[in-house]
Amino acid sequence: MSADKLSPAPYRGRFAPSPTGPLHFGSLVAAVGSYLDARAHQGEWLLRIEDIDPPREVAGATDDILRTLDSFGLEWDGQFVYQSQRSEYYNTALDQLRQSGYLYGCACSRREIADSMPTRGTAGVYPGTCRNGILPGRTARSLRVRVDPGKTGLKDRLQGDISQSLSEDVGDFIVRRADNLIAYQLAVVVDDAEQEITHIVRGVDLLESTPRQIYLQQLLELPMPVYLHLPVAVNSRGEKLSKQTHASRISDHHKTTVLIDVLRFLRQDLPDSPGDARADELLAWAVAHWAVDKIPTRRSLTAAPAYYGA
Repeated sequence: MSADKLSPAPYRGRFAPSPTGPLHFGSLVAAVGSYLDARAHQGEWLLRIEDIDPPREVAGATDDILRTLDSFGLEWDGQFVYQSQRSEYYNTALDQLRQSGYLYGCACSRREIADSMPTRGTAGVYPGTCRNGILPGRTARSLRVRVDPGKTGLKDRLQGDISQSLSEDVGDFIVRRADNLIAYQLAVVVDDAEQEITHIVRGVDLLESTPRQIYLQQLLELPMPVYLHLPVAVNSRGEKLSKQTHASRISDHHKTTVLIDVLRFLRQDLPDSPGDARADELLAWAVAHWAVDKIPTRRSLTAAPAYYGA
């Protein structure tokens, strides 16, 4: 096994899907990659359902995700948790940010922010309109975190050194939305810390938001996990596989074939005659031969047409 060397601390990883639909090939890549990395380092692998955005949830999606993971032999440790049941942790974090002077109310709508950009109607850095107080007659819609000047960075195990100036590239960002829902950036940071997650393996589409999460970890005095961002699966047009791009749901009728495709996507070694192996045998092989250094450092890789209805 040529898995990269990690710290001697006990490994505790996780997979955290959102119940917005069934697992597709890209989400299964993230699940398998995080599972293999945890097991290859004799670590725990937890499951967290990130259901804090009800408007985007699909009825029955959570049960479908659990069935798919179970059918592929991706067994998680302990009881899985729902983000929707963890509001007390998020409110405590908001109070801490408020007490430290980093939290403020914002009355701006998306349209107002877009219209304030140099090119009208485009997205950009939040201009800090409400940073020093809301104008008379306005009411706070969301809560933002005040961003200090300077670089925030990490050394990703696959993508290398990543650095971002949040003040120049993002601006003060939202941690509680206008609909009173907790923003992903805060929820994921609080949950990873409370669950004592030490290592995070996920898609590179989340890499750009990682500096914001690290910034929150610093403000809340929480430990920073070790990160590994995998290439995302795209279709022949270069679009990320998703519900919006008509990604096919994962079928558990051909588990070995699907696992072979996932391992090939991650450029992992395969045993002789892999098609003759049972899914559990193939997964055990993959754990024993997991090699992070063989995964391409590219941001995206094209999946087989069978997974996106080409």
